[in-house]
Amino acid sequence: MALQTSSSSSVLDLFILTFNCAKNMIDVPVFSAHLHGALKQNSNSLLELNSSSLPDLVAFSLQEVAPMSYAFLGSYFLNPYYAKYEEALNLASAKFLKEQDDEVAEPGEEEGLLQVVKKPQQQGQTQATKAKPYTLVKAKNVGMTAILLFARDPTNITRIEEAECGFGAADMGNKGAVGLRLSWREDQDSREETEVTLVATHLAAMEWNLKKRNANWKTIASGLTFADPKMALPGVFGENSEGPRADQSGAGDKVPPTTTDTRDWASSETSALEENEYVNQPLLNTKDSRGLSPAQQAVLKDISVFKPSSHLFVAGDLNYRIGSTTPSAFAIFPSFDTASPDHYSKFLQYDQLSQERLAGRAFHGMSEADIFFGPTYKYNILEEADGAANEEAVRSGVKRDGVPEVPWNFAPHRWPSWCDRVLYLDLPSSLTTGTRSVEVKAYNSLPVVKTSDHRAVFLRVQVPVVSGDTMRKGLKMEEDKSEGGVIKDPRVNPPAVVDPHAWERRKAARRKELMVGLSGFVWTTQEGAILLATLMLLGAGSLWATRG
Repeated sequence: MALQTSSSSSVLDLFILTFNCAKNMIDVPVFSAHLHGALKQNSNSLLELNSSSLPDLVAFSLQEVAPMSYAFLGSYFLNPYYAKYEEALNLASAKFLKEQDDEVAEPGEEEGLLQVVKKPQQQGQTQATKAKPYTLVKAKNVGMTAILLFARDPTNITRIEEAECGFGAADMGNKGAVGLRLSWREDQDSREETEVTLVATHLAAMEWNLKKRNANWKTIASGLTFADPKMALPGVFGENSEGPRADQSGAGDKVPPTTTDTRDWASSETSALEENEYVNQPLLNTKDSRGLSPAQQAVLKDISVFKPSSHLFVAGDLNYRIGSTTPSAFAIFPSFDTASPDHYSKFLQYDQLSQERLAGRAFHGMSEADIFFGPTYKYNILEEADGAANEEAVRSGVKRDGVPEVPWNFAPHRWPSWCDRVLYLDLPSSLTTGTRSVEVKAYNSLPVVKTSDHRAVFLRVQVPVVSGDTMRKGLKMEEDKSEGGVIKDPRVNPPAVVDPHAWERRKAARRKELMVGLSGFVWTTQEGAILLATLMLLGAGSLWATRG
């Protein structure tokens, strides 16, 4: 069920998690334990009506979800990886529900209070724990980036649309973005629906690739469309129409020198960035050079990620760092010790994503909850506690969500950074009165796990159920109030024009992916080796039979 705000308006309880899987399958018991801990972070008070609720929708943004050969070949090879996440989520959720049932059934002086706050949803929780709490509604990938959408009640989702774009080599999906757009209602009898756009993405890596990360965002803004622009506007775009191209800059192909600074590295890098003419200019051109009519522009806006009637969430390994060069051997890294002068909170001011977003060069108009967790990348997983950054915790048997602490160190050749993030586009300011705004309930990271060099990050929010008409009216009010001034909301002024040729290039890239995936499957996997050997034996047998 949807939660209720103080103004009695419905809200969607949404949980989004992003995780770079490092091409490995997760350890289901471990991951489910940490998921269970994450779900409880929104349930610490009996006096809150939502304190015993699971989210209505859960979305997983997964990067490097599987080896490239499997990911490029498609869903048949990815389904075993997806199944692990579905199992982990349902184990965590079933445990959560069982704890709520036990708590409600427990006699004592608090029994009256428990009965008062008990929701109708809880009446059926005992039965719900016997089945899967969540249903996997949709799984989609572009190359190695995938998005999984789970629902407590799939019938509350009335429509789903898909989008994808690649910005890896030759537009392939070793890096890319995949999107789902859905309409959700509180229950089958409800007339109110709200639209949500979810984007999972993996941007360019390496410290020095800031320019390319921003270019990747440009590709999402212009090329991640939920319909083919040429089909949306038949006859408008010819084969030779001018339009934005996928990033071909090659930025970051040359590795810059390693910095030798220890404590003052950030200030020197900031000046180096300021000397770059590129970062002193807005990344995206907001002018529509094609001379489309306002009605045609509205059609393109409706198929873009910035559809005026939709909420928007972007989650992924965005790869923004705290430095633009690799650290030296003497560099000082963030510490998790709250008493340390080098506590990680002191390094957040150098975060590239926050700098680029606030300067209007990337993730235009989007918001992010305050960060109170440490860097999420890059972790070297150790076999033993000796020399680990968390050696004392490992030796003393500290557990996180019931799981023993994993020994780790930060990788010495990468700046520890907040690579994994979840951002959102709030309601138009004319609608954000009282509780009518996206309300963040939790924004945190999961503990380190053995299967990845990243920590997963999750965001739990209550999203107001606002109709498309109401959203559009709110944006129209923004335009009217501006009196011709600049409006920063990207749903009014998108940061990039829609690329009419993106779908064509994606189809061409998909054919390349299949070739690369098949080649990799044959030569780098055990299944491929067996297939190749079988074909060779069959060929040899056929030749022998023919000659005989």
